[in-house]
Amino acid sequence: MARILGVDLPRNKAMKIAIRSLYGVGPKIGEEVLEAAGVDLNANSNDLTEDEVRKIRDALDNYTVEGDLRREVGLNIKRLKDLNCYRGTRHRRGLPVRGQRTHTNARTRKGKAVAIAGKKSIKSMK
Repeated sequence: MARILGVDLPRNKAMKIAIRSLYGVGPKIGEEVLEAAGVDLNANSNDLTEDEVRKIRDALDNYTVEGDLRREVGLNIKRLKDLNCYRGTRHRRGLPVRGQRTHTNARTRKGKAVAIAGKKSIKSMK
């Protein structure tokens, strides 16, 4: 199993798919990196040699991926929160940031509404 930038690549997958398990590497960057490293796009991730893994690591040095990218994104969100701008307040409140409606949707960001325990029994007592 190949380990690149602290991430284990999935076993028994084509390299063009397996390299996408790295944060910040999608289809386009993945193919560019594999071509720069001279690795076949359809090669199995189990069959990588140490030399090929080293070449992939060297090719990834030209891109911002994994820890550096996570840190950069986190700092950008922190900056928005510190500025108290609209997007920063949406991040702080855990609401959608990019203008989506919240009246009926946005369950992923807002969370599921939870019923108040015992509310029904209080009404029936009155």
